[in-house]
Amino acid sequence: KDFYCGRHSRVRHYEAELRSCRAAVASVDFGDYHPLKPITVLDSRSRRGGRKGSTSSSSSSSSSVAPDPLSSLLEGTDPLSLFAAAAEAAELGRRRREREEEVGLDFEPWAAKRGEILARFTTTEKLSINLFMGSDKSKASSPSSAVSEKVRTRLEELDDLEEGSQREMMNLSQQDYVNRIEDLNQSLKEAWSSDQKVKALKIVIQCSKLLSDTSVIQFYPSKFVLITDILDTFGQLVYDRIWSMCSDPHSLPDTFSAEDVNDTAKETCLNWFFKIASIRELIPRLYVEAAILKCNRFLNNSGIQETVPRLTAMVRGIGDPLVAVYARAYLCRVRLLAPVALLLNSVMWAFRAEFVAARATDFISMIKDCDETGFPKHLLFGSLGRSLACADPPESERLPILNEAWKVITKVRNAQDYITCAEIWVEFTCRHFTKREVNTVLADIIKHMTPDRAFEDAYTELHSVMMKILTYFHNFSVLFSMEKFLPFLDMFQKDSVRVEVCKSIMEVFIKHQQESTRDPVILNALLHVCKTMHDSVNALTVEDEKRSVSLLINGFIRMVSFGRDFEQQLSFCVEARATFCNLEPVIIQLIHACAAYCFITIPSISNIFSRLHLYLLSGKVALANQCLSQADAFMKAAVSVLPEVPRTIVVEGKQRSSESFLLEFISSFLSTLLVVPDHPEQGVLYLVRGLLNMVQDYTWEDSSDAKVRVYISALPLLAAMSQESYLYTILNVDSNETLYGGDPKFVAEISRLCETLIGQVLDHLKTLGREEVMHRQGSLAFSLFSCLLAHADLRNNKLNQLAVNLWNLSHKNGQCDTRISVRTLEHIKSQAQHSELSHLSDMLLRLSLQSRA
Repeated sequence: KDFYCGRHSRVRHYEAELRSCRAAVASVDFGDYHPLKPITVLDSRSRRGGRKGSTSSSSSSSSSVAPDPLSSLLEGTDPLSLFAAAAEAAELGRRRREREEEVGLDFEPWAAKRGEILARFTTTEKLSINLFMGSDKSKASSPSSAVSEKVRTRLEELDDLEEGSQREMMNLSQQDYVNRIEDLNQSLKEAWSSDQKVKALKIVIQCSKLLSDTSVIQFYPSKFVLITDILDTFGQLVYDRIWSMCSDPHSLPDTFSAEDVNDTAKETCLNWFFKIASIRELIPRLYVEAAILKCNRFLNNSGIQETVPRLTAMVRGIGDPLVAVYARAYLCRVRLLAPVALLLNSVMWAFRAEFVAARATDFISMIKDCDETGFPKHLLFGSLGRSLACADPPESERLPILNEAWKVITKVRNAQDYITCAEIWVEFTCRHFTKREVNTVLADIIKHMTPDRAFEDAYTELHSVMMKILTYFHNFSVLFSMEKFLPFLDMFQKDSVRVEVCKSIMEVFIKHQQESTRDPVILNALLHVCKTMHDSVNALTVEDEKRSVSLLINGFIRMVSFGRDFEQQLSFCVEARATFCNLEPVIIQLIHACAAYCFITIPSISNIFSRLHLYLLSGKVALANQCLSQADAFMKAAVSVLPEVPRTIVVEGKQRSSESFLLEFISSFLSTLLVVPDHPEQGVLYLVRGLLNMVQDYTWEDSSDAKVRVYISALPLLAAMSQESYLYTILNVDSNETLYGGDPKFVAEISRLCETLIGQVLDHLKTLGREEVMHRQGSLAFSLFSCLLAHADLRNNKLNQLAVNLWNLSHKNGQCDTRISVRTLEHIKSQAQHSELSHLSDMLLRLSLQSRA
């Protein structure tokens, strides 16, 4: 038995052998704001109480005395003063917190404030005023004058004003001064009514210049009130004129936008702003433009919001601090007149979200009362929505709040304005309401954004809407049961945006879906989502993107389970395999799923050989797809089933021996084991050993040579495993040739196994020496001889002699087929012609034919 067949396996050159055995083959082709500054809300009632106790004389005298700069430097710096200031600040803070709930209840309108200022800020000093004394050239111009002549004349009139055709009236009492201002106000109205627009502008400019004079400082607040009255009158006259130009043929609605204004009105409005821009002095230019601030609404929907910061910055150019403060005060007042909406908007942005949310109903009432001139209501509702996204209003008020807000939002005609506001309120809706309300909101969004494909310019806002819905709705059965959810998803028609939205959906699903699902609504919707991601992959897609998409799709596949309904599970895997054919990681995941399906389903098959062949086939498929653990499980399952094979089976209604079927399966199984790598935690060739052990323990028929024939069939496998390069391999699967790299210990293990098998065969041949079984002995001996001739290194003397003995044993008493023997000798003779097989010539001389007795 000491033959060392494995160690002395013949080195095979498979490609050369293949070429020598076949014919030639033809080739085939393949501002100003500081973030650390605290927001302080003071109670104005205490300040008014202080004012009522004072008199105009004391106010006048105190305001006329300049503070001492040296004493002011040291004021309050002594320790006692510091402690007192700290205590006072703490008390003010406590009072502020106590009265915070009442903020806004004591708001004083400008009409009442105006009268109080005029009564309080008086003077006995003499006043002076500069009056415009230019000629009334505008009256002399005839209606037949050319347009260019009118323009030139008006510019000359403005230049005349700037060049100083003025008269200063001095030593005026306060009443005379007030009377003179009243005369100017009346002159403004008369000039406007007589179509002397340039004269009216001159009067306004001249009055604005008076605000730069602070010589009688205690009277300055009253002067500010009188002159700003004129500015207010001028601003309203200009606004009404432009409004009237838009009334042909139909009047503008109160909630008009710049798109509703005709070109003539816009041109006239621009002309006024150009005239004002030509004013050389800063103070009149600032005040006059502020007076017509709300006219920006005729030019641009956001004109007021854009203009106010510029005018605010212009105030910094005023050197006198008192004049600058009052200029800012006027700017604030005209902002409030262009309405109160700007103030509300500022409050909602600046105050704490909890404060706004607790009074959301009150804010809505104030918003509804606002005039939309210059600041549309939907912007106010947008600011309110931002606060409500951070803090919750009282539960009983939530539905009325949503209804009131959406009544305004849904009427916004401009698609971009609409979606900007709607996107804010989607979070409030998702946060406090059910899918019914959210579905209604989505329907309204689709209705507004579909015409003229407006959604193409609003992908950022639409994506934000989707993310807010996904933030609050993690139950995908509920999510996909919304009638308008998938139509909303269809609005994302730009490929890159659509893919990102689909990724967002899948990320939320994988993160929050705790249990596997078989819900057909979820499966159909997410298959559509995943197919969108899959179809975005092409030859130019980077590997990271492919990996990201694959992970998301695989996460979805892992969450799909039909329980014991294996047919549905397989049907899903087949559909997914066809849908996601371009992503290898997804295909492997599906192979895993299919392998698991097969592993669970095969044991339920009653036919034993069907089970065996399906185990083997599934193992081959798993191996071909680099699913090594699954392939290993199938192979071991097949080996474990072998003992269950009965000795007889029913074939076409007749009882037949199962031996031939079993030998056929084992032969196919052995050929597969060549490419199956050893498990790292098992021994060397553990699958081969397991199979041979099962064959050893199987109960064969008494007169059967099947077990020995399996041993002989295993010898070619072991010889192939000892080669440096295997006859066939599987792409991306490392077989034992790579794992062991021809390690001597591995080859020695193969050698020992071969010795054992050959010893088993020889022992069995000895038992067949009786005459009645000599034909079986001759057949087995010739089979073993053929195996050694093909796979053993016959330069080894012991192997060479064993081969000769087996030849002679197979021909003893004429048991071998003479025609096969002759062909075998011719083959050996042909092989001996090759230099590396020249040793076969000597062996050929010792092989003789024996005729049958």
